[in-house]
Amino acid sequence: MKRHLVIATAAAAALIAGGTVTAAAVSGGAGSAHTASGTQVSAQQAAPRAGSGTAQVQDGRSSIPMQDDDADGQEELREADAAKVTASDAAAAARKAVPGTVTGLDLDADRAGLVWDADVLGKDGKWHEITLDAGNARVLNQHVDHEDDDDHAREQAAAQNAKTDAAAAARTAASHGKVTSVELDDDHGTKAAWEVETITKDGKEHKFLVDTQSGKLSVAPQHDADDDDNDGADD
Repeated sequence: MKRHLVIATAAAAALIAGGTVTAAAVSGGAGSAHTASGTQVSAQQAAPRAGSGTAQVQDGRSSIPMQDDDADGQEELREADAAKVTASDAAAAARKAVPGTVTGLDLDADRAGLVWDADVLGKDGKWHEITLDAGNARVLNQHVDHEDDDDHAREQAAAQNAKTDAAAAARTAASHGKVTSVELDDDHGTKAAWEVETITKDGKEHKFLVDTQSGKLSVAPQHDADDDDNDGADD
C-alpha cells in the first residue's frame, strides 16, 4: 500500500506573527507551517480543511488519517468495498489451509484480482504465505517462506505468546472502518501489538494497535503513520 506525502499550501497570502506562511508538509492531515520569521504554526491554522475524517476510540482520542491523497484513498475504499471476504474470515480461511497462527493479512489487487495475502506460522514450525480470493476465500496460491532470520524468530515468539489472534484484532478494529491490513508488530515499544489498518467512508486510512494480551484497541502513534507515508514515498 503506497503512502504519499502531501504538501499543503496556504490558500491565500496571510501574515502570521509578522511573517508570511510559505508551505506546510503534512502526513495524514497533521503537520506544521513555518513563517518567514521562523514562527511555527499548525497546519490547521495555515490551511484549515473541512472534515477531519478521523475515527474515535475508547479513550476519546482521534486517529490521524494516514494519508490525504484522495485518489489513492478512493482506490483503497473501492477495493475494501469490493472485498466480500472480511479480514477475520480471511484469517479463518488461512488457518484452515494451514493450521497455525496467522501473523499478517493484507488486502491487495494483483494479477489474480482482489486477494488477501496471509502469513501463517504453521504448527509445523514453518512460515507459509497464502493468497486467498477476496471474493470467496478460495486458496489461489500457497508456498513456504524459507527465510530464517532474526525478524522471523522475534515474530514467532510474539505469535506464540499472543492471547489475541489476527481475526480478533480485525473484529475489534472493524467498528472504525473496513479493515484492509493486520500485522503482528513484534517491535512496537516494549511489547508486541497487532497493527490494524482501516479505511473509512471518506477514503481516509487509519492505523490502530490491538494489544496481543488484552485485546485493547488504541490509536497508533503518529510517527507510525508517518513512517508508512515515508516508506511509500521512497517506493
